[in-house]
Amino acid sequence: MTTPLPSPTNSLHAPPPQLLDVKAVAAQLGCSTRHAYRLADAGKMPRPIKLGALVKWRRDEIEAWIAGGCKPVRAPGAKGGAS
Repeated sequence: MTTPLPSPTNSLHAPPPQLLDVKAVAAQLGCSTRHAYRLADAGKMPRPIKLGALVKWRRDEIEAWIAGGCKPVRAPGAKGGAS
């Protein structure tokens, strides 16, 4: 009995990753990775998720933020705390 091979179309239409790294976020914004980090540090974009040394953003949050006009997400001068 043989096992069917996976369809090549399945791998071509894989869903996009749900977490974005800084390079992907910067590419969506059309800016440098450093500028993306500055926006996050200043509270002007959604807060990233830190997984050890990795910094990732939720794709849906970034896309919604961009669609909403890239408005600041935290009050100016607010650092840390719950979001």
